Amino acid sequence: MISLQMKMVSSLEKCFIDEAVETKTEKNSFVMFANEKLSFQVMYRANVYDEGIASYTGALAVSGALAPYAEVRLVANVPNQYPTYNVSPGGEFLRTEPGLYPDLIRPLPYPGQVSLPHNQTHALWVDIRLPEDFEPGTYDITVALTRRDETLASVTGEVKVLAEKLPPQTLIHTEWFYTDCIANHYHTKAFSEQHWKHIESYLRTAVENGINMILTPVFTPELDTYVGGERLTTQLVDIELTGENTYAFEFSKLHRWIDLCLDCGVEYFEIPHFFTQWGAKAAPKIIVRVNGRRRNYFGWKVESTGEKYRTFLAQFIPALVEEFKKRGLDHRCFYHISDEPSLKALDHYRKCREIVSPYLEGYPIIDALSELEFYTSGAIDKPVPNTRSALKFHEAGVPGLWTYHCGGGRAGVADRSISMPGWRTRILGVQLYYYNIEGFLHWGFNFYNTRHSYSVLDPYGNPDGCYFTPSGDCFLVYPGTDGKAWPSIRLNALREAMDDIRALRLYEEKFGREAAEKLILEDTDGSLTFTHYPTEPAYLTNLREKIAAALADA
Repeated sequence: MISLQMKMVSSLEKCFIDEAVETKTEKNSFVMFANEKLSFQVMYRANVYDEGIASYTGALAVSGALAPYAEVRLVANVPNQYPTYNVSPGGEFLRTEPGLYPDLIRPLPYPGQVSLPHNQTHALWVDIRLPEDFEPGTYDITVALTRRDETLASVTGEVKVLAEKLPPQTLIHTEWFYTDCIANHYHTKAFSEQHWKHIESYLRTAVENGINMILTPVFTPELDTYVGGERLTTQLVDIELTGENTYAFEFSKLHRWIDLCLDCGVEYFEIPHFFTQWGAKAAPKIIVRVNGRRRNYFGWKVESTGEKYRTFLAQFIPALVEEFKKRGLDHRCFYHISDEPSLKALDHYRKCREIVSPYLEGYPIIDALSELEFYTSGAIDKPVPNTRSALKFHEAGVPGLWTYHCGGGRAGVADRSISMPGWRTRILGVQLYYYNIEGFLHWGFNFYNTRHSYSVLDPYGNPDGCYFTPSGDCFLVYPGTDGKAWPSIRLNALREAMDDIRALRLYEEKFGREAAEKLILEDTDGSLTFTHYPTEPAYLTNLREKIAAALADA
């Protein structure tokens, strides 16, 4: 004998295994633009009364006009050993104690069947994507669980499908994409056919969720690597030493990468940092064929401003730019010097910038750094400050400002830790729109290593990178079966944030920028910054519904 409770809730909820269904706010009315993906959850909790039986299964049944376009998956729990820093981090967290946290969105383990364990709360994840010619209107969708032709429980939601379409995304969004982590997890050789297949799955998942710029490993990115260490070689450009300080370059793998990225919908290409992280002290790992043998010809042992590396860059960068020019993509490329240099490194950073600048005139150089002096001194034209520091760069009049966040949500900024409520991840979109931010950067789409990449690890058991950073900062996708990227609740919240920007831009097209900013502030205390914002999921859903209503009236 079994009884079952079900409730339809927002995609922003996180349903913990020990929570009562009554603790969550019901959400069964939704609005979606014609070309967007709608996501919501159906939480459920079973009570099994048969002695000696801990779990039954129920058959999934989805009905209504939208049923053919609905995909149902399971929200799975992951162990979260490191939910927050051991300080007062500010902002809101759902929980701060280690335990099981809902995060992974995975296919149903048993096709068409849902496990119903006794006295546990779980959630089904429902996505709806509609064809282009779908008729606007209001439709019902019902999700039910049955057993032996008996309906155990069901929930019905109402979806209003708008005629209007969201405009294309204009925000440039990169989450650093690690090809080596994909190869390491699936035990494949870098750029083998199997590796290319897996890369494609990860690329498509990224693009489907609003990530339109991809870190492109023309050489192995020297990111989060301990001094003297190396990450698995993932270098797209084959390089050969042909004479004294002269090099030949072969770009066939790079062009295959470009073809694949374009086919997946990638719009921009991000070139790895030309110098090592946190101050540009050394050259990155670059494999060169010397006398018929491949070896790391640069790396930690080679000074960043030394003649050997300067001579190489003078040949490599122009050749690289020329390849992108051939494809008409050179102005869709972004370049880096060094990631997160401190103010102490300013003079050295400027010297490194001066080495590459002659070959990159007219192309954007961006770097994550949060000291305004880098910009005011002229060391960089396109800084990427963290969201805690972005306002001082905004007030300094930096044109085309970018921003980033990382580290698990210090100072109450929007972030993507597993322990945070979904609205704290999604509010980022409204903030980026309000401050007219051009691009957003984060360091971890799929980082499956420990701090500084001393070793690789299993992200399912170590979503914190082995106490590297609060769980969730390292990655947005889990490595699924057959090389497929499985998303997280947090990735979906970021995708919804990107769609919020698109909805606000559509509203701006109809009613003007001033009206859009006024709409954003309506349900606030009159202000919104990167550290001060509404802390309720209803703010975001209400904002979307107001936009939809205004467009319908217009």
